[in-house]
Amino acid sequence: MAIEITMLGTACMVPTKERNVQAIFVDMHGEGLLFDCGEGTQRQMNIAGINRNRVRKIFISHWHGDHVSGLVGLLQTITNSENPQKIIIFGPRETKDRIAYLLRSVSFESNKINLEIRELDPVYVEKAYENEEYYVECAYLEHKPKCLGYSLVEKDKLRIQMPKVKKLGLREGPLLGKLQRGQSVEVKGQTIKPEDVAITQKGKKLTIIMDTRPCENAIELAREADLLICESAYTAEHEEKAISYKHMTTKDAGLIATKAEVKKLIITHFSQRYKTAKELGEEIKTFFPNSETAYDFMKVKL
Repeated sequence: MAIEITMLGTACMVPTKERNVQAIFVDMHGEGLLFDCGEGTQRQMNIAGINRNRVRKIFISHWHGDHVSGLVGLLQTITNSENPQKIIIFGPRETKDRIAYLLRSVSFESNKINLEIRELDPVYVEKAYENEEYYVECAYLEHKPKCLGYSLVEKDKLRIQMPKVKKLGLREGPLLGKLQRGQSVEVKGQTIKPEDVAITQKGKKLTIIMDTRPCENAIELAREADLLICESAYTAEHEEKAISYKHMTTKDAGLIATKAEVKKLIITHFSQRYKTAKELGEEIKTFFPNSETAYDFMKVKL
């Protein structure tokens, strides 16, 4: 199954007519993961045809309003459903307190929500979450408040080659299931190992780097990613502004993608000073040719 990414917001701090503020929805084999939740994210999901009740995990980069101000509305909508599912929110230190403030700021049926909050405080690049299919890594970036970057890493899978299986006299059933899980089996006194009948399909890696200056953690987090989604608020001409506000230019994003040896780069989080992303899009290709500029409702499959 493919990993599908939907860009729900691609603007920097201020939304424009064409661009909402930050949010990225990832369909991970049917599970809904949301990376940041700026103001208006619910409406963006509606337009994109994404059921808001599909969200199971929310990964917060940092607590600037353009990345989190849509959270309370989304949580209220989800709890208004007949059978609210559990939601896990990941974020930097102080996330528990800040979520508590949000929930107290409105009239909210808190007893209806099944919410778990996990604060992350990585020393370097560390795992934030793991299950049988994938894991998520995180690392601190270089921004004014504590800001996390994330990598979503699909685990390698064994793909059974049916012609080889049939040749050895195996049929579908428990033994085939064991091979699929990486276990050896016995058939008519013969030991069959997974590598005898299967090939390894390497999992995909998606890295999301939000507000930051270029830093070593961003490079290591994005190392050999299939896709890097990276903030690029300014063109190289406005480097002084990028330094002042602790953001990146197209040149910075291209340098991270090059050093991390990523396969593809998509830049996002554009300053409202640019009427269109054309200038940023043309410039980023001079720094990293296999790149694109994000736009609201853009969909990408890995």
